Amino acid sequence: MLRNVRFGTKLCYVVQSLKMSSPYFMQSRSVLTRKSSQGAGRVPAASLSSKLTSRQKDVDTVPAVKLKVEAEEATVSELEPSVTSSSTDGCHERLLQTTVQPQTEASSQHPHGRRRRQVKVEYDRDDAVSQIKMEHWEPPCWMKQLGFIREMRSGRDAPVDNLGAEKCYDTQAPAHVRRFQVLVSLMLSSQTKDQVTGAAMQRLRVHGCTAENIVATDDKKLGELIYPVGFWRNKVKFLKQTSAMLITEFGGDIPNSVEGLVRLPGVGPKMAHLAMDIAWDQVSGIGVDTHVHRISNRLGWLKKPTKNPEDTRKALEEWLPRELWSEINWLLVGFGQQVCLPVNPLCSVCLNQYSCPSAHKCSPAKRPKPRSPKHKVKIETEQELHVRAANQEPSVSLTRQRRQVKKH
Repeated sequence: MLRNVRFGTKLCYVVQSLKMSSPYFMQSRSVLTRKSSQGAGRVPAASLSSKLTSRQKDVDTVPAVKLKVEAEEATVSELEPSVTSSSTDGCHERLLQTTVQPQTEASSQHPHGRRRRQVKVEYDRDDAVSQIKMEHWEPPCWMKQLGFIREMRSGRDAPVDNLGAEKCYDTQAPAHVRRFQVLVSLMLSSQTKDQVTGAAMQRLRVHGCTAENIVATDDKKLGELIYPVGFWRNKVKFLKQTSAMLITEFGGDIPNSVEGLVRLPGVGPKMAHLAMDIAWDQVSGIGVDTHVHRISNRLGWLKKPTKNPEDTRKALEEWLPRELWSEINWLLVGFGQQVCLPVNPLCSVCLNQYSCPSAHKCSPAKRPKPRSPKHKVKIETEQELHVRAANQEPSVSLTRQRRQVKKH
């Protein structure tokens, strides 16, 4: 009997412990105690069910908060499409923490947190836009200056308009012969005025300006045909070598790519780009010669001054629209031949004299070669010559006197 009583006591103790540890019984016990202290007696069943229902509603509000946070994340991600991953690591970490940790509706709508996100996104967008503006550089007033150059070149009466590479080939010749003549005229035009190049091309066309005829012509005859173009001896060698290469590798025609053209002897980047434009009607780059190089630096069309035409070409192609690459060579070459001269440019008649940073700046004059002032050559007058002849003194010519002075 005593054992049964002890066993029953232990069983009641275990049951009582389970009731105290269970959340449900703890909630109901706290309610009973609170109500009993007020003297209301036992809690009605309806009150208990309402408490459980309100507790279930609190649990159900957590997914709604998550959905709202995800919607806010989607809105923020749409606002910052151009932000880099390195600049938004902190923002992604905060969004990740917001998604993982359940928050109440009041905390998710906190104005400070939302304002901080918006300020971060706006800052990154402004930074990206400013970086794009820094990368896309263009000179000030360049469109206005280009319009004035077009107006000054509207007459089309410069030497390049009548004697340039576009005017030197035979229009009645086959297509591959016309392209070859364009290339030859470009090779001859280096360091040579257009008037001299045009005359040399006229003599070559009478002789027969084809790759086969150039190879068959001896060096002496070919030199007589192209003289007096600049560096005519070197150009004779380049013409013979280029013609032979074109016959063996391209069937007498010229390559249709810049890479193939610059492989030819005596052909540089400027000639290659102009040949692609004139012969093949393809714009591959800007043909920059001495005129384009000089005028681009004078107008300030480059980020920094350049020292050679190839650097000028690369600098121009960085900002000049591609649809102007073909026109810019023809415009600036004629403008440099008539107005913006290499020495003593005609700034007073130029329409860009008020916007050009180099306007009215005289070109430096060439310094004379230093001469030794020790020995002075005495030039005899006519009266002294008669006196010398009367005294039968041998007369010494001025050239011989200078030679004698150099010997001493």
